[in-house]
Amino acid sequence: MSRYDLTDFEWRVIAPLLPNKPRGVPRVDDRRVLNGIFWVLRSGAPWRDLPERYGPRTACYNRFVRWRRAGVWDRLMDAITKAHDGKVQMIDTSIVRVYQQGCDGKKGDRDHCLGRSRGGLTTKIHALSMPKAGRSS
Repeated sequence: MSRYDLTDFEWRVIAPLLPNKPRGVPRVDDRRVLNGIFWVLRSGAPWRDLPERYGPRTACYNRFVRWRRAGVWDRLMDAITKAHDGKVQMIDTSIVRVYQQGCDGKKGDRDHCLGRSRGGLTTKIHALSMPKAGRSS
């Protein structure tokens, strides 16, 4: 089991919310595919590097895209938030390139939070998302 895999508790919350298509070709195991999707999203690796234990990478990618269009991910996040009593928090970080014009300031003004990398000057933007207190749906 990988650190990216769903816990049994999380799976019990999510499983009833997944789309169910009883006819046609049986789908690849939903839990395994979800674990594969989470592995790609959390590791930042390309889909082609998905380990074989998560099943076919095309199944993971296609299901991710199809469920995004159908709004399944929004329903899953709402359910997880409710199951954790509204205490789910998410942090996202992006590294952004800063152009030379963004560095122009007064000589004594050193509060730019800029860093130097091989690509030039960069800065990080952090976003924290927390559910609203008293939110009802």
